[in-house]
Amino acid sequence: MNEEAPAAVALNLPQEFLILATNDKDGKPEVPLFVLRTAVAGAVLAELELAGAIELAGKHLRTTGSPARDDLAPELELIRGKSRPHTPARWVSIMEGRPQVQRIYEGMAALGIVEHVGERHLARFRPVRYPERDHAPEAALLKRLASALNAASPETRVPDGPSTGTPAGTPAGTPAGTPAGASAAQAGNGLPGTGRTRALALIALLEAAGLLHKLFPDADRAWASGLAKDYWPARAVEDELRLIRLAEEEAATL
Repeated sequence: MNEEAPAAVALNLPQEFLILATNDKDGKPEVPLFVLRTAVAGAVLAELELAGAIELAGKHLRTTGSPARDDLAPELELIRGKSRPHTPARWVSIMEGRPQVQRIYEGMAALGIVEHVGERHLARFRPVRYPERDHAPEAALLKRLASALNAASPETRVPDGPSTGTPAGTPAGTPAGTPAGASAAQAGNGLPGTGRTRALALIALLEAAGLLHKLFPDADRAWASGLAKDYWPARAVEDELRLIRLAEEEAATL
């Protein structure tokens, strides 16, 4: 008797970003580390907003009282525990760092998507890398992003806040109008927000990190730039990266 095939794992935006930002063969980041860490922090904020756990109120972020999935609960508690509000760019600056990125990588390693490579050997350290182990999640993700790019028009924007309009009884993450019994691949990845909304959010983050046109050379550059600037998590990533680069330039002149 054949065993039932395991269900596809629902990856969050930070995980999806890391899959696309990591070289499949050697496990090295495709962008400088400071860009990787900054964009992952922005992806965390985007995922929390899609879950309805945070929202942009004026210039500052605030929690809504709604929960987040367990793997992002620490970040939500960090935002909730601050005594005064911060801008999205400030939260990106607070959250960016090696421990967070490594934790997300290790979570994907536990799922069998990437492989943890690099340990101490004969008193020498080899850098830890995460080459691809299972290409299926990335292949499905690239297909979903290509579909979103092909369907985009000059007016396409990432909707504000969590997606609504899904009929009662429809699995979370299923777009309104999706036929009953449609697969997770057709509807999205099973997380809050429709598949199209999540794809657009990821496209905006990839554009902010300078990765979109490495993956999709034919993507409309003007539209993608506008998408990133219009979507506050991606805009926060761009703002923080700009400050980091300015600081590096000033330090180089000293």
